[in-house]
Amino acid sequence: MKVNVGSKNTIKVQAVHDALAGFSDFSSAEIISVEVDSGVHKQPKNIEQTVQGAMNRAKNAFYDCDLSVGLESGLMEVPHTKSGYMDITMCAIYDGANFHLGGSSAFEYPKSMIDLVFNKDYEIDEAAKESGISDDPRIGKSEGMIGLLTKGRLTRKQYTEQAIVTALIHLLNPEYY
Repeated sequence: MKVNVGSKNTIKVQAVHDALAGFSDFSSAEIISVEVDSGVHKQPKNIEQTVQGAMNRAKNAFYDCDLSVGLESGLMEVPHTKSGYMDITMCAIYDGANFHLGGSSAFEYPKSMIDLVFNKDYEIDEAAKESGISDDPRIGKSEGMIGLLTKGRLTRKQYTEQAIVTALIHLLNPEYY
């Protein structure tokens, strides 16, 4: 089985590899990293953009493979949060005909970062650096803000794996979907 991942981000690619390795149906899959366009804003600011970005990545990566995977992290409005938003990673697995969607747990960024995202059109990495929360200009390609904020208890790779595993539910249980 060949699985294309619509990203060159090594954290995302490794997350796909590790998530699939845990299931006998997918454990021998060959994982190929493919650079594709998400077709959405560089920093998705709502759940619709986040889901669409994952779907676009999966569809754009689908060629010469059995399945393709699109992953997109973005913001979604959540009532009663301090900033008004939480981050979620969405996964779209595409089989050439249908999308199978899943999502990660969600967490809240500091309000100072959200303000920069909406007022200055920053990406999360830029907002983390500008607000002084991280000095890593590419934190999303390492532990991620989730890793920093949880003090290493939940890394970006693990967080991304959650979205992949929940998208696999559809393929593992086709009789229900």
